Amino acid sequence: MTNELLQDLEWRGLLYQQTDAEGMTKLLDEQSVSLYCGVDPTADSMHIGHIVPLLTLRRFQKAGHRPILLVGGATGMIGDPSGRSEERQLQTVEQIDKNVQGIRSQLERIFDFAEDGNGAQLVNNRDWIGNINTIEFLRDYGKLINVNYMLAKDTIASRLDTGISFTEFAYTLIQGIDYNHLYNHYNCRIQVGGSDQWGNITTGLEVIRKTHEEETKAFGITIPLVTKADGTKFGKTAGGAVWLDSKKTSPYEFYQFWINASDADVVKYLKIFTFLSREEIEALAVSVEEEPHLRKAQKALAEEMTRLIHGQEALDQAIRITAALFSGDLKALSADEMKDAFKDVPSIEMAKEDKNIVDLLVEAGISPSKRQAREDVTNGAISVNGEKVTELEYVIDGKDRLEDAFSIVRRGKKKYHMVKFV
Repeated sequence: MTNELLQDLEWRGLLYQQTDAEGMTKLLDEQSVSLYCGVDPTADSMHIGHIVPLLTLRRFQKAGHRPILLVGGATGMIGDPSGRSEERQLQTVEQIDKNVQGIRSQLERIFDFAEDGNGAQLVNNRDWIGNINTIEFLRDYGKLINVNYMLAKDTIASRLDTGISFTEFAYTLIQGIDYNHLYNHYNCRIQVGGSDQWGNITTGLEVIRKTHEEETKAFGITIPLVTKADGTKFGKTAGGAVWLDSKKTSPYEFYQFWINASDADVVKYLKIFTFLSREEIEALAVSVEEEPHLRKAQKALAEEMTRLIHGQEALDQAIRITAALFSGDLKALSADEMKDAFKDVPSIEMAKEDKNIVDLLVEAGISPSKRQAREDVTNGAISVNGEKVTELEYVIDGKDRLEDAFSIVRRGKKKYHMVKFV
């Protein structure tokens, strides 16, 4: 089964670097193992760029292995220099604790936390790092790693010209303490991380090697950075990062991100992010080639990811909003769903007073002139909250103000505007 798992990971493009591929394969063939992935709580939510190593860890769990999820209550207070050209803004203990709670709830959606068998276990490295005083850190761990060894790490070497504090310089050693602690207390044998974590993973293996007399059997693997076919950064939209927290990125926006994947990217994303089988993904790949207009692969991707992160009810809502927007029939949506769907359309604030439809169209800049506004109305080109308006005497009043606060006006087939009443 294990070789099948590694072969599946390779087919999905999820194996980038391995410290000892042969040794790890042998270990996995012989027994079920514990393995871990770390997340630093630099925010109270993860975004989709964080979850590739975690989803890979979940694949190990489905194959019978036990995931350990390390939330960096200690390392999060320092900041990983990886991928950065400047120092992080340090956070308070209270903010870190709040972030940990937010991330914990998201991890519980991805992993099976059953108390028996290979249920996932959540640990916080502040529980052991917080108990080490400065002298112990320098004597017990500082002596293990040569400064030249640390300077050779890409994450540190890339910062030497711009400058790096001792705090962030020490990050890789502290993460090495983490792996050593999990090796000793949880029999953890494998660390999984993004490609930017290679230096930290190998430091952990060095700490384990130098603190044990017997031959150590610990390994590390990294996942390649996910990129888009056009070379632009994955996981970013015009509105910023795609968060797992529904308050930061709504389930509808989350669904839209995935369903808008290009034909050039969608099969790769299905392999990396979903738990669909090889046969299912290959069938969808054929659909992309032969019937791309049906967008079956994009729909499958959006459904799998939204269901995983937000649940079936949120997925149903996202599909309902999408269908309503496609058909132009907004009457099926609630006020909250309309607010969510039209959050990014052009909006204007107007006084909360009854107003003739023609005057509103001109004042809101929806139609360029009164003459054009009258034509738009009489031609049936104007809808308010999904209801077509064709009478020039129509008055926008309380009945048209959703939550007594806004109206959605559509001109033509796809030009939506939100009018906010203040």
